[in-house]
Amino acid sequence: MQDMELAALLIDSYANLQRILTTDNPKEEAEYQLNLVAAKLEAMGIVTTKLDKKPNS
Repeated sequence: MQDMELAALLIDSYANLQRILTTDNPKEEAEYQLNLVAAKLEAMGIVTTKLDKKPNS
C-alpha cells in the first residue's frame, strides 16, 4: 500500500468517526458505517460474520 493510499484510508476513518460522534443517533450511524465496511469486505471475498462481536450476556 502506498503512503497516499494509507493517508486516504485514514482520512476516511477519521471522517467516519467524526460522523458518529456528531450525529443525533450515534448507534444508528455506527451501524450504518459497519454495514458499509462489511459490504466492501464481502465484495472482496472476505467473510465478516466471524469478526462480529457478540453482545455481552
